[in-house]
Amino acid sequence: MVTYDIVFLRVLPGRTFDATLEEINSAYDPDAGLKPMSLTGDQRSVWDRLVQRISREVGPVSTEEYPYSLTLWRDGSAGHLQLDYAGDSAGMEIPYRYPGQQALPIMAEAYRIARMVEEESGLEGYDYEVDQPVRTGDVDAAAARLGGVARWAQENLT
Repeated sequence: MVTYDIVFLRVLPGRTFDATLEEINSAYDPDAGLKPMSLTGDQRSVWDRLVQRISREVGPVSTEEYPYSLTLWRDGSAGHLQLDYAGDSAGMEIPYRYPGQQALPIMAEAYRIARMVEEESGLEGYDYEVDQPVRTGDVDAAAARLGGVARWAQENLT
């Protein structure tokens, strides 16, 4: 399934988000096996605080631990999203199933949670779909993108 993605990274000192991402990607070896995550105690505490905060401030969540990430799912009245956390990086996925104005509630919730990720973890979030940082990003622009792509997909792919 294709999803609307928001990326979180620990930006390297003196670097931009893009430069950090480029450096991480240049070091990637597709032939090497994936290494299971190895969270520090602090990173595990960040995850625990994040899960508690999202549950308290947004609503119920489900979580699961996998070898390569900790995963949180939020299924609420606004819609569905998934957050994967691996300590120095994280990613959020929102399915393209919210056409037009139906996209605004889930994107508002996604950005609210994304800003919590930034606050609790020190990671920086970036929304490449609309080319904006999460911290200062325009939720309406993100919702328009999600809603537009979802509407196009419904009209042309079903």
